[in-house]
Amino acid sequence: MRELLRTTDPTVIAFATAHLSGEGIVAFDMDVHMSVLEGSIGILPRRLMVRDADLVRARAILSDLGLAAEVRAAEG
Repeated sequence: MRELLRTTDPTVIAFATAHLSGEGIVAFDMDVHMSVLEGSIGILPRRLMVRDADLVRARAILSDLGLAAEVRAAEG
């Protein structure tokens, strides 16, 4: 799995997940329960992960939705 985006805004995660799901891409939300450690103040970012094979397509979908700023840069 590869990191697709990282954000402190839970609405961005929900929006991205819904659209990716509509395109047949399964996304996994990581760090959801970190809010217990931070006191639910929203300072620790959550990550959205996708399969390696879906990464390029998922990036394109989120860019088309206007989320290019949140999408993680390609590694290496």
